[in-house]
Amino acid sequence: MLLYVHVPFCRGRCAYCAFASQEYIQEPAGVYLQLVQQELQVRSRQVQNTRISSIYIGGGTPTVLPQKSLARIVEAVYKHFDPLPGCEFTLEANPENIQGDIDLKVLASMGINRISLGIQSLDDQLLKVLERGHDTRQALKAMRMIREAGFARMSLDLIWGIPGQTLKGWLSELAQAVQAGPDHLSCYGLGLEPGTRLTARVKTKETALPGERTQARMYMHGAEYLESCGYLQYEISNFAVMGFGCKHNMGYWAGEPFLGVGPSAVSSHQGVRWRNPSALRDYQVLGQADFRETESENLSHAQQLNELVLLSLRTSRGLNLNDYKKLSGVSFSRKYADIIQVLHRNNLIRMAHGYLRLTRNGMLVSNSILEKFME
Repeated sequence: MLLYVHVPFCRGRCAYCAFASQEYIQEPAGVYLQLVQQELQVRSRQVQNTRISSIYIGGGTPTVLPQKSLARIVEAVYKHFDPLPGCEFTLEANPENIQGDIDLKVLASMGINRISLGIQSLDDQLLKVLERGHDTRQALKAMRMIREAGFARMSLDLIWGIPGQTLKGWLSELAQAVQAGPDHLSCYGLGLEPGTRLTARVKTKETALPGERTQARMYMHGAEYLESCGYLQYEISNFAVMGFGCKHNMGYWAGEPFLGVGPSAVSSHQGVRWRNPSALRDYQVLGQADFRETESENLSHAQQLNELVLLSLRTSRGLNLNDYKKLSGVSFSRKYADIIQVLHRNNLIRMAHGYLRLTRNGMLVSNSILEKFME
């Protein structure tokens, strides 16, 4: 089982962000801390399987919490769950939080063995567009500090398609990132989420995204560059040195059961899916009921099929056609023969050795393709 802990606090909301988060204030953070420790205890009894292969503390910005608070969360995890040998333990961090606020060597002593650093860009002008809380100098320093603290696994988050970004600039950012020696990079196309400040600025034409052709070239040439540097593309947005793929996310894509604790966290176990409320006050009400009144649903057969296709086709490995037939009772290639023929003719999919996968061109338009295969 995979374990995810959501920390819903940030120092401030970035211009593009629509995640479930709020400004860090000491009092509500104290309430959260008590609740998340309580939920870890309750959920460990509910799932009756405390052996976990991966732990991921994300947000929000986990490193905005005082180090003592992080330690209490980690202690509760170890108290109620049993990490398997080789368990990957990831902590998300922002550059500005790990330079004075957090002692990286203490984090390593807690058992955290992987840092996912949200740098988003290595261009100061673009960081201002995104309204990030750090600059390029701080990001580069944070990467050095992570390595010097002895972390064997470091992942970087980057965004392409930012207003004002060019193909040349994007490739230059990737070159700087690669020079820092991460073993994993997550490269996401900027999405305009409803209600964000950046979306409002684009709608009023105060700023504009790069053109579609430019964005497509950023994705294609960026992926080619990273692979030339030894980073294998193992999922639509993820690249890693061989053996350093994110075990936690790979578990999601493989359909492993997962437990999420904290506001807005989602869980899936034995065909049942549930989600915690996003607002801290609603999460507190749930805690007062000892987390017994979470809204849940039994996944239908169609939902299970859709998730198998959706998650598998995000990866470079693709969809195991035999797995689909076992779950559905029908042949995927026969059921969607006409669609597959068109996609193959347009170099968007490949079929080999019992798997159907998206080509890189297909990954670029994956949402449109996946819609065609949904029940």
